[in-house]
Amino acid sequence: MYLRHLQLGSFRNWDRVDLALGPGPTVFVGRNGEGKTNLVEAVGYLATMGSHRVSADAPLVRQGAAQAVVRAALRREDRELLVEVEINPGRANRVRVNRAPLQRPRELLGLVKSVLFAPEDLVLVRGDPGERRRFLDDLLVSRTPRLAGVRSDYDRVLKQRNALLKTARMARGDALATLDVWDGHLVDLGGQLLAARLRLVADLAPHVAGAYAGVAGSDAAVAALGYASTVPLAGDGTPIGEGTALPGAGELSAALRERVAERRGDEVDRGMTLVGPHRDDLVISLGSMPAKGFASHGESWSLALALKLGCFALLRADGDEPILVLDDVFATLDAERRAALAAVARSAEQALVTAAVLDDVPAELRGTVVQVAGGQAVPLDPATAEDGTVREEVT
Repeated sequence: MYLRHLQLGSFRNWDRVDLALGPGPTVFVGRNGEGKTNLVEAVGYLATMGSHRVSADAPLVRQGAAQAVVRAALRREDRELLVEVEINPGRANRVRVNRAPLQRPRELLGLVKSVLFAPEDLVLVRGDPGERRRFLDDLLVSRTPRLAGVRSDYDRVLKQRNALLKTARMARGDALATLDVWDGHLVDLGGQLLAARLRLVADLAPHVAGAYAGVAGSDAAVAALGYASTVPLAGDGTPIGEGTALPGAGELSAALRERVAERRGDEVDRGMTLVGPHRDDLVISLGSMPAKGFASHGESWSLALALKLGCFALLRADGDEPILVLDDVFATLDAERRAALAAVARSAEQALVTAAVLDDVPAELRGTVVQVAGGQAVPLDPATAEDGTVREEVT
């Protein structure tokens, strides 16, 4: 799959932009604040219905505008896919595919596949568990779109159950009877989500290990993935490897039900749900040690990169060819990591790269260069640049 055309209206700093693209690498170059990242952020939004930079839609809409529009024409083998997303903060977003409206915006998930690596991804290694849960679930939905409904329903049930727990302490009778109903929904959906996450970790782990060895060197410690859950059956953080026996959704739902019953008193006292996939964590290890708290800065960067390259390899193994998006990362990497990342980018059907200075981008990726400045995105001839600043427009 590759993006053939991108059009934005009132998206971030862009009033309007129309940009023709093609397969292979494309570099967006320009000073900070000109809108390079906004272009690739829009591509990522089509894949995840969310931004890698903010958690809400409102910042995506240009100041003074009521809505933002992202339109894209994508090629998948011999078929063309026309996607349009209307972002309406405070109201329901609208999505069209080949000019036909989708009943639910989340039905778009899985149609556009991309993998984005950005400086913010360092939080996957050093940040809170919520960042890693989001990483897992976004990849999960990209591979299996129907799980978007499971995740959404679980979040809805969790919200309702937490609201009920906050009142249960004062009115135990009726509230606790109603709580039993929500427990049933929680354990059913939670078991499905846990089973899907465990399978995903098992599938992803060898790709991450291979990517880390490629980035950090074959003599580096082995990178591994595990899953730490509030439900013991789902894992204690021990690395999941080839041949690891994984419990099914039914077993996990039953185990989750037992844990919910055990923690009922604590939950009522604290007014919140203490057990379930919303409190779990993806555990990233180097050798025998967890990466968080023990990995060096360089090792953390390599792991963050390996996680995203692992995603790229996994989606490829599934038979998909995702768009690879590299947002302002080459300037932060050393020569060895640059070379490893450039090799993967060259192999991608389409790679979109942003950089403040063209010289930061490996020469083999400068096939197409687009200068971003003054509210315009203009394709240029990189051969005219002598000092990393592109000057002359292609005629």
